Amino acid sequence: MREAGRGYRLLTRRRVLQGAGAVALSGVSTGAYATGIEPFRQVVTRYAITPNPAAPWPAGLTLRIAVLTDIHACEPWMSAERIAGIVAATNALGADLVVLVGDFMAGQRYVTRTVPAAEWAPVLGRLTAPLGVYAVLGNHDWWEDKEALRRGHGPTIAGTALSENGIRVLSNEAVPLATKAGPVWLAGLEDQLALLPVRRRTGQGRVGLHDLPKTLAAVPDGAPVILLAHEPDIFARVPARVALTLSGHTHGGQVRLFGWSPVVASRNPRYVYGHVREASDLVISGGLGLSIAPIRIGVPPEIVVVELGAGASV
Repeated sequence: MREAGRGYRLLTRRRVLQGAGAVALSGVSTGAYATGIEPFRQVVTRYAITPNPAAPWPAGLTLRIAVLTDIHACEPWMSAERIAGIVAATNALGADLVVLVGDFMAGQRYVTRTVPAAEWAPVLGRLTAPLGVYAVLGNHDWWEDKEALRRGHGPTIAGTALSENGIRVLSNEAVPLATKAGPVWLAGLEDQLALLPVRRRTGQGRVGLHDLPKTLAAVPDGAPVILLAHEPDIFARVPARVALTLSGHTHGGQVRLFGWSPVVASRNPRYVYGHVREASDLVISGGLGLSIAPIRIGVPPEIVVVELGAGASV
């Protein structure tokens, strides 16, 4: 279920001109909308999910989880001021848990200014929830950190900034959340494409730093678990014991017409957007920002809210 929301300083003449500049010469109104209007919209998309029977879940427990992903901080598309509006809207949702599923760094060239981590991280640090605020990193958080790429491991600029502002960053690790029904474990994967740009010439293909077996091994047998994974492709390997996987990365294709996206950042055509049920459940957010091309059509920026647990409907 999608709710229209008030974006933060939703639209100004200057933003329309900045966004539509690339297509103004062609006079295509759709292009002006795709660059000047939809990227600045903001909606809340809601899912109600009962975990599959194979996933242990405490009787009577329902968790409200707010999901933010693919912020891609840069101007004019995602300023610190706009992020502040997203934070305020998220806090107003009354979630039990807030998770950030990667790609905080800009991730595109069509910008007037890159917003540094020293500006966006303190704003995200204002997020609050009774069970805490947690994050994993995305591919652009690695790709735009040349020193981390050179080393082949962290710390990263994004990860350090989040940690310094009170947000726990999970890298192939799991932590227990103290719910009223007992511990629910939150597991977070390191990025599945982290080292791709510097390894492309070696012929090794996509080189990730994720370790799903290690991450889930930290969760006691029979304990309920929620998984954060920036890219949804890992879902094919996620066991049924995981109640829910939360991902981003695809932006829903950024262009989505009648439920179809011509270009997607996933190897599996099922893992593009929304709720997917296989052995367990996956929710892929369309995200908030932009990467590669500064356009959105049919998949506006969204805050996702998942009601997970007893009484929810699939």
